[in-house]
Amino acid sequence: MRSAITTHILDVNLGRPAANVQVTLFRLEGDAYVQVAQDKTNDDGRIVDWMGEAERQAGVYKVTFDTDGYFNQLGQACLYPSVTIDFRLTAPDEHYHIPLLLSANGYSTYRGS
Repeated sequence: MRSAITTHILDVNLGRPAANVQVTLFRLEGDAYVQVAQDKTNDDGRIVDWMGEAERQAGVYKVTFDTDGYFNQLGQACLYPSVTIDFRLTAPDEHYHIPLLLSANGYSTYRGS
């Protein structure tokens, strides 16, 4: 079974996937976020199996991308040293894809497929 939550980063300035980016996934439990998973994007800029056998749970999550580390690898400065996206998983049986469109001076996201 594919992970309930996946991500993909596209470097829109270079027009290619952002590989080797550290990404951390958290779930809100009570008043605090608890780390669920951490991995680096593959050569295609994706993390597709980072929850392992973890149960799919409804709730509020956040995913944090180490954009500073990525741009440092490229020898570039960036405006946003990290990007954090909070989102709500309401249907545990559905797939949630959280893509990031990234440049050194901006970013955007949407619910992917």
